[in-house]
Amino acid sequence: MTNSKKNLFATILTYPAPSSNYRGESEENRTVIQRIHKGGAEYAVISPESMRNALREILIQKSLPSNRSRLHNEEQLAVEFKEFPDKDKYADDFLFGYMVADKEALKKNKGKPGKRDSVLRMNLAVALTPYQYDATFHQSPLNAGKSPWKNSASSALLHREVATTAYQYPFALALADCGADKAAEAPKWTQTLLQSIGELSNVAGGHARSYYEMAPSSIVLRLTPSLVAGFNTYGFDDQGRFPELSRIHQDDLPGSEFWIGGAVVRNMSDVDKERLKKEGVRLYENPQRLLADVGAAAFASAS
Repeated sequence: MTNSKKNLFATILTYPAPSSNYRGESEENRTVIQRIHKGGAEYAVISPESMRNALREILIQKSLPSNRSRLHNEEQLAVEFKEFPDKDKYADDFLFGYMVADKEALKKNKGKPGKRDSVLRMNLAVALTPYQYDATFHQSPLNAGKSPWKNSASSALLHREVATTAYQYPFALALADCGADKAAEAPKWTQTLLQSIGELSNVAGGHARSYYEMAPSSIVLRLTPSLVAGFNTYGFDDQGRFPELSRIHQDDLPGSEFWIGGAVVRNMSDVDKERLKKEGVRLYENPQRLLADVGAAAFASAS
Protein backbone atom coordinates (compact mmCIF):
# COMPACT_ATOMS: atom_id res chain seq x y z
CA MET A 1 0.00 0.00 0.00
CA THR A 2 1.35 3.43 -0.94
CA ASN A 3 1.85 6.03 1.77
CA SER A 4 -0.68 8.30 0.03
CA LYS A 5 -3.41 5.93 1.23
CA LYS A 6 -2.27 6.11 4.85
CA ASN A 7 -3.28 8.35 7.70
CA LEU A 8 -1.21 9.73 10.53
CA PHE A 9 -2.60 9.84 14.07
CA ALA A 10 -0.61 11.11 17.03
CA THR A 11 -0.94 12.03 20.69
CA ILE A 12 1.52 14.48 22.21
CA LEU A 13 2.30 14.96 25.89
CA THR A 14 4.02 18.22 26.90
CA TYR A 15 6.40 18.82 29.76
CA PRO A 16 4.74 20.01 33.00
CA ALA A 17 5.13 23.63 34.05
CA PRO A 18 3.11 26.34 35.82
CA SER A 19 0.90 28.20 33.38
CA SER A 20 -2.03 30.57 33.16
CA ASN A 21 -2.38 30.34 29.40
CA TYR A 22 -5.63 30.09 27.46
CA ARG A 23 -7.69 32.36 29.61
CA GLY A 24 -11.42 32.91 29.56
CA GLU A 25 -13.38 36.05 30.33
CA SER A 26 -11.92 37.94 33.28
CA GLU A 27 -14.03 38.52 36.37
CA GLU A 28 -13.14 42.01 37.66
CA ASN A 29 -9.36 41.65 38.29
CA ARG A 30 -9.44 37.86 38.30
CA THR A 31 -8.04 36.07 35.25
CA VAL A 32 -9.85 32.77 34.72
CA ILE A 33 -8.36 29.66 33.10
CA GLN A 34 -10.73 27.85 30.75
CA ARG A 35 -11.60 24.36 32.00
CA ILE A 36 -13.73 21.30 31.24
CA HIS A 37 -15.21 18.62 33.50
CA LYS A 38 -13.89 15.07 33.20
CA GLY A 39 -14.39 12.20 35.61
CA GLY A 40 -15.82 14.41 38.30
CA ALA A 41 -12.93 16.91 38.27
CA GLU A 42 -12.03 20.10 36.37
CA TYR A 43 -9.12 20.13 33.93
CA ALA A 44 -7.51 23.15 32.29
CA VAL A 45 -7.69 23.17 28.49
CA ILE A 46 -5.98 24.90 25.58
CA SER A 47 -7.84 25.28 22.29
CA PRO A 48 -6.69 23.80 18.98
CA GLU A 49 -7.24 27.26 17.43
CA SER A 50 -4.56 28.76 19.67
CA MET A 51 -2.13 25.97 18.77
CA ARG A 52 -2.85 26.37 15.06
CA ASN A 53 -2.22 30.11 15.32
CA ALA A 54 1.16 29.46 16.94
CA LEU A 55 1.98 26.96 14.18
CA ARG A 56 1.23 29.65 11.56
CA GLU A 57 3.79 31.90 13.23
CA ILE A 58 6.39 29.11 13.29
CA LEU A 59 5.85 28.34 9.60
CA ILE A 60 6.47 32.02 8.83
CA GLN A 61 9.72 31.82 10.83
CA LYS A 62 10.66 28.78 8.75
CA SER A 63 10.21 30.88 5.58
CA LEU A 64 7.18 29.08 4.21
CA PRO A 65 4.97 31.31 2.05
CA SER A 66 2.13 32.57 4.24
CA ASN A 67 -0.90 34.60 3.27
CA ARG A 68 -2.08 35.57 6.76
CA SER A 69 -0.17 37.54 9.38
CA ARG A 70 -1.14 38.92 12.78
CA LEU A 71 -1.51 42.70 13.24
CA HIS A 72 -0.40 43.62 16.74
CA ASN A 73 -1.21 47.35 16.76
CA GLU A 74 -4.95 47.18 16.23
CA GLU A 75 -7.58 47.92 18.89
CA GLN A 76 -8.84 44.32 18.63
CA LEU A 77 -7.68 40.88 17.54
CA ALA A 78 -6.80 41.35 13.86
CA VAL A 79 -5.06 39.62 10.96
CA GLU A 80 -4.11 40.72 7.45
CA PHE A 81 -4.21 38.67 4.25
CA LYS A 82 -1.88 39.51 1.36
CA GLU A 83 -4.47 38.45 -1.21
CA PHE A 84 -7.46 36.21 -1.81
CA PRO A 85 -6.69 32.71 -0.42
CA ASP A 86 -4.68 30.43 -2.70
CA LYS A 87 -3.83 26.91 -1.51
CA ASP A 88 -1.31 26.40 -4.32
CA LYS A 89 0.65 29.53 -3.43
CA TYR A 90 0.49 29.77 0.36
CA ALA A 91 1.35 27.05 2.87
CA ASP A 92 -1.00 28.38 5.54
CA ASP A 93 -3.98 28.45 3.14
CA PHE A 94 -3.19 24.86 2.15
CA LEU A 95 -2.60 23.45 5.64
CA PHE A 96 -5.09 25.36 7.78
CA GLY A 97 -7.86 26.21 5.34
CA TYR A 98 -9.90 29.41 5.19
CA MET A 99 -13.39 30.85 4.91
CA VAL A 100 -14.29 33.96 2.87
CA ALA A 101 -17.78 35.34 3.59
CA ASP A 102 -17.25 38.71 1.87
CA LYS A 103 -19.65 38.64 -1.12
CA GLU A 104 -17.82 41.41 -2.97
CA ALA A 105 -14.47 39.61 -2.63
CA LEU A 106 -16.08 36.39 -3.88
CA LYS A 107 -17.48 38.21 -6.94
CA LYS A 108 -14.08 39.73 -7.75
CA ASN A 109 -12.43 36.30 -7.48
CA LYS A 110 -15.07 34.26 -9.24
CA GLY A 111 -13.84 30.75 -9.93
CA LYS A 112 -11.63 30.64 -6.85
CA PRO A 113 -13.01 28.64 -3.89
CA GLY A 114 -14.09 30.79 -0.97
CA LYS A 115 -13.61 28.12 1.66
CA ARG A 116 -11.34 25.18 2.38
CA ASP A 117 -11.16 22.64 5.20
CA SER A 118 -8.00 22.32 7.28
CA VAL A 119 -5.64 19.50 6.35
CA LEU A 120 -4.41 19.41 9.95
CA ARG A 121 -6.98 18.09 12.43
CA MET A 122 -6.40 18.84 16.12
CA ASN A 123 -8.40 18.60 19.32
CA LEU A 124 -8.29 20.33 22.72
CA ALA A 125 -5.13 20.06 24.77
CA VAL A 126 -6.29 18.76 28.16
CA ALA A 127 -4.33 19.00 31.40
CA LEU A 128 -2.89 15.75 32.68
CA THR A 129 -3.86 16.49 36.29
CA PRO A 130 -7.01 18.14 37.74
CA TYR A 131 -7.09 21.87 38.36
CA GLN A 132 -6.41 22.61 42.04
CA TYR A 133 -7.67 26.22 42.17
CA ASP A 134 -4.21 27.67 42.62
CA ALA A 135 -3.79 31.40 42.09
CA THR A 136 -1.18 34.11 42.26
CA PHE A 137 -1.59 37.80 43.07
CA HIS A 138 0.20 40.69 41.38
CA GLN A 139 0.19 44.40 42.05
CA SER A 140 -0.44 46.66 39.09
CA PRO A 141 0.98 50.10 39.97
CA LEU A 142 -0.76 53.40 39.49
CA ASN A 143 0.53 55.52 36.63
CA ALA A 144 1.31 58.65 38.62
CA GLY A 145 3.36 61.84 38.43
CA LYS A 146 3.82 63.13 34.88
CA SER A 147 2.77 59.89 33.18
CA PRO A 148 1.17 60.75 29.78
CA TRP A 149 -1.54 58.11 30.29
CA LYS A 150 -3.38 56.41 33.14
CA ASN A 151 -5.29 53.13 33.11
CA SER A 152 -7.13 53.70 36.39
CA ALA A 153 -7.41 56.04 39.32
CA SER A 154 -5.58 53.67 41.70
CA SER A 155 -3.27 50.68 41.79
CA ALA A 156 -4.89 47.25 41.40
CA LEU A 157 -4.40 43.76 42.79
CA LEU A 158 -4.50 41.23 39.95
CA HIS A 159 -5.74 37.72 40.71
CA ARG A 160 -4.47 35.10 38.25
CA GLU A 161 -5.48 31.43 38.21
CA VAL A 162 -2.53 29.08 37.66
CA ALA A 163 -2.28 25.38 36.77
CA THR A 164 0.88 23.31 37.18
CA THR A 165 0.44 20.48 34.71
CA ALA A 166 1.42 18.84 31.46
CA TYR A 167 -1.10 18.79 28.62
CA GLN A 168 -1.91 16.10 26.08
CA TYR A 169 -3.50 16.63 22.68
CA PRO A 170 -4.06 14.63 19.48
CA PHE A 171 -3.60 15.58 15.84
CA ALA A 172 -4.21 13.79 12.56
CA LEU A 173 -3.31 14.08 8.89
CA ALA A 174 -4.59 12.18 5.86
CA LEU A 175 -1.59 11.79 3.56
CA ALA A 176 -3.91 11.71 0.55
CA ASP A 177 -4.68 15.36 1.33
CA CYS A 178 -1.00 16.31 1.50
CA GLY A 179 0.48 14.99 -1.74
CA ALA A 180 1.98 16.88 -4.66
CA ASP A 181 -1.22 16.31 -6.65
CA LYS A 182 -2.95 18.69 -4.21
CA ALA A 183 -0.28 21.43 -4.42
CA ALA A 184 3.24 21.27 -5.82
CA GLU A 185 4.89 22.09 -2.50
CA ALA A 186 2.41 20.16 -0.32
CA PRO A 187 4.78 17.34 0.79
CA LYS A 188 7.47 19.85 1.78
CA TRP A 189 4.95 22.06 3.58
CA THR A 190 3.54 19.07 5.48
CA GLN A 191 7.00 17.88 6.53
CA THR A 192 7.77 21.36 7.80
CA LEU A 193 4.46 21.37 9.67
CA LEU A 194 5.42 18.12 11.45
CA GLN A 195 8.79 19.59 12.41
CA SER A 196 7.02 22.71 13.66
CA ILE A 197 4.75 20.65 15.91
CA GLY A 198 7.96 19.32 17.42
CA GLU A 199 8.94 22.92 18.27
CA LEU A 200 5.52 24.26 19.25
CA SER A 201 5.56 27.14 21.76
CA ASN A 202 4.00 30.60 22.27
CA VAL A 203 0.53 29.09 22.48
CA ALA A 204 -2.10 31.24 24.21
CA GLY A 205 0.67 32.85 26.17
CA GLY A 206 -1.29 35.25 28.35
CA HIS A 207 -0.73 38.21 26.04
CA ALA A 208 2.97 37.29 25.63
CA ARG A 209 3.62 37.34 29.38
CA SER A 210 3.66 33.56 29.83
CA TYR A 211 6.02 31.00 28.33
CA TYR A 212 4.73 27.45 28.08
CA GLU A 213 6.03 24.90 25.57
CA MET A 214 3.51 22.73 23.75
CA ALA A 215 6.28 20.73 22.07
CA PRO A 216 6.34 17.01 22.88
CA SER A 217 8.07 15.47 25.85
CA SER A 218 6.49 12.22 24.61
CA ILE A 219 4.68 11.20 21.45
CA VAL A 220 2.75 8.11 20.32
CA LEU A 221 2.17 8.09 16.56
CA ARG A 222 0.52 5.63 14.18
CA LEU A 223 0.95 5.67 10.39
CA THR A 224 -1.79 3.40 9.10
CA PRO A 225 -4.37 2.76 6.36
CA SER A 226 -7.00 2.75 9.12
CA LEU A 227 -9.41 5.69 9.12
CA VAL A 228 -9.27 5.91 12.92
CA ALA A 229 -6.39 5.97 15.39
CA GLY A 230 -7.57 2.77 17.05
CA PHE A 231 -6.11 3.77 20.42
CA ASN A 232 -7.04 6.23 23.15
CA THR A 233 -5.90 9.58 21.76
CA TYR A 234 -5.88 10.95 25.32
CA GLY A 235 -4.11 7.86 26.63
CA PHE A 236 -1.30 9.29 28.78
CA ASP A 237 -1.83 8.74 32.51
CA ASP A 238 -0.83 11.21 35.23
CA GLN A 239 2.65 9.61 35.41
CA GLY A 240 3.32 10.18 31.72
CA ARG A 241 2.89 6.53 30.81
CA PHE A 242 0.80 5.24 27.90
CA PRO A 243 -0.89 2.03 29.14
CA GLU A 244 -2.32 1.09 25.75
CA LEU A 245 1.16 0.27 24.46
CA SER A 246 0.45 -3.16 25.97
CA ARG A 247 -2.08 -3.62 23.13
CA ILE A 248 0.69 -3.64 20.51
CA HIS A 249 0.93 -7.29 19.43
CA GLN A 250 -0.15 -9.45 16.51
CA ASP A 251 -3.72 -9.90 17.77
CA ASP A 252 -4.49 -6.19 18.33
CA LEU A 253 -2.46 -3.16 17.23
CA PRO A 254 0.25 -3.80 14.57
CA GLY A 255 3.63 -2.66 15.88
CA SER A 256 4.97 -1.90 12.39
CA GLU A 257 2.59 1.09 12.21
CA PHE A 258 3.77 2.73 15.45
CA TRP A 259 6.41 5.36 16.12
CA ILE A 260 7.00 6.19 19.81
CA GLY A 261 9.37 8.84 21.11
CA GLY A 262 10.54 10.96 24.02
CA ALA A 263 10.33 10.47 27.76
CA VAL A 264 7.91 7.55 27.42
CA VAL A 265 10.73 5.66 25.67
CA ARG A 266 13.55 6.94 27.87
CA ASN A 267 11.67 5.78 30.98
CA MET A 268 10.69 2.43 29.49
CA SER A 269 12.14 -0.80 30.87
CA ASP A 270 14.60 -2.74 28.71
CA VAL A 271 12.12 -5.63 28.63
CA ASP A 272 9.35 -3.43 27.21
CA LYS A 273 11.70 -1.84 24.69
CA GLU A 274 12.79 -5.23 23.44
CA ARG A 275 9.21 -6.47 23.17
CA LEU A 276 8.08 -3.43 21.18
CA LYS A 277 11.09 -3.60 18.87
CA LYS A 278 10.26 -7.25 18.10
CA GLU A 279 6.76 -6.12 17.18
CA GLY A 280 8.25 -3.66 14.68
CA VAL A 281 7.73 -0.44 16.66
CA ARG A 282 10.16 2.40 15.93
CA LEU A 283 11.47 3.82 19.20
CA TYR A 284 13.07 7.26 19.53
CA GLU A 285 14.50 8.97 22.57
CA ASN A 286 14.10 12.32 20.79
CA PRO A 287 10.54 13.23 19.65
CA GLN A 288 11.72 15.97 17.26
CA ARG A 289 13.84 13.43 15.38
CA LEU A 290 10.84 11.10 15.24
CA LEU A 291 8.66 13.77 13.63
CA ALA A 292 11.34 14.60 11.07
CA ASP A 293 11.83 10.93 10.20
CA VAL A 294 8.13 10.08 9.94
CA GLY A 295 7.68 13.08 7.66
CA ALA A 296 10.50 11.89 5.42
CA ALA A 297 9.12 8.33 5.39
CA ALA A 298 5.57 9.50 4.64
CA PHE A 299 6.67 11.46 1.57
CA ALA A 300 9.68 9.42 0.49
CA SER A 301 8.37 9.07 -3.09
CA ALA A 302 7.89 12.85 -3.34
CA SER A 303 11.49 13.78 -2.53
